[in-house]
Amino acid sequence: MAAYSSVVSKLEAAADIPEEARLASHHVKGRDGKTVKFRNPHPSAGGPPPSPLAMGPKIFWTVITGGMPWPNVSNVKMPVVKPNFLAGRTESTALRATWLGHACYFVEFPGGLRVLFDPVFEDRCAPTQWFGPKRYTPPPCPLSELPPVDAVVISHSHYDHLSHSSVQELAKRNPKAQFFVGLGLEKWFRSSGIANVTELDWWQDADLVLRKEADATAGKPGHAATDDNAGAPDTISARITCLPCQHSSGRTGADHDTTLWASWAVKSGGKSVWFGGDTGYRRVPKLPVGVDDYGPEYDSLPRCPQFRQIGELRGPFDLGLIPIGAYHPRWLFSYMHANPYDAVEIFKETRCKRAMGIHWGTWVLTSEDVEEPPRLLKEALRTSGIPETGVFDVCAVGETRAF
Repeated sequence: MAAYSSVVSKLEAAADIPEEARLASHHVKGRDGKTVKFRNPHPSAGGPPPSPLAMGPKIFWTVITGGMPWPNVSNVKMPVVKPNFLAGRTESTALRATWLGHACYFVEFPGGLRVLFDPVFEDRCAPTQWFGPKRYTPPPCPLSELPPVDAVVISHSHYDHLSHSSVQELAKRNPKAQFFVGLGLEKWFRSSGIANVTELDWWQDADLVLRKEADATAGKPGHAATDDNAGAPDTISARITCLPCQHSSGRTGADHDTTLWASWAVKSGGKSVWFGGDTGYRRVPKLPVGVDDYGPEYDSLPRCPQFRQIGELRGPFDLGLIPIGAYHPRWLFSYMHANPYDAVEIFKETRCKRAMGIHWGTWVLTSEDVEEPPRLLKEALRTSGIPETGVFDVCAVGETRAF
């Protein structure tokens, strides 16, 4: 296998970032002027995200009053296939994306870059493996079967997106991999024994350059060059950009919103990916059952303007990885989780040419039927005049699509 050394360079703030980003309106500062936490700066969030202590009683009351029936997953048969990763770093012109469940995608870029987004391979996305949301869809492969990883991108600190044991194993197996995180998370990674971590603010860029190291065994008896070595490029470069989304963060009741949530753009080998991670789009009020919150009487609900900014200033993208699940009841979760109708609007505004749905099909986090997101996605695409297949799709867990 070809080994690479890597260098990360943070860039100066670009001239074309929105004024709100220049003013850091998403930072909440203490009396000493230092950032103490973060916030969603737009009316589309409907105010500060509720803390876990406030959210818990709301969810509990909604459940016991029948407003949040838990879906039955006993008969759910999510298709799972064994991943088909490239054998080596070829010079293919295709962008290859493999869904590993929930928000985790393994993306192979033309030119050889390999990026892993939001890896969580545990059975439960919780502080402990004794209780919490349990997988109803297994991972398509163990983490040990992944090809060498160059970059790991983390959207935020919630347990279904950031796993302590998964990132530790990744760092152990890929000691030169670089981890990219939002502001405030670097300290957590370093305390976990991971040194190759770069934290960024919204609209901040970093360049990643990989250089192939000499193979000490090449040409020696019994050490024939592998296909990976033979086809591996000498240098691989990428531009990685931290971008806004509308969400929250925290792993305990004490660290609510003290680390930054983000979406991300990765450009390498002439191809680009926008990773939505986990995000809301609009805050929807409590409505009678069956009322369409995209009906004309709700056109005035504020929409998050940051996705249009992303599309205008950093788009277009060859592929968007856009969340479509964990949205019901809407009045409770819409500020932080997009439903498929929101996802289609985000897709259009970020100027993604193609997209794949993420954030569904793995854990029961909210009360919609677990197989509803793909059905609702087709409806939303049809409503927007977009073909139901071939543009914004879903796939089997473990399946690879080329773009």
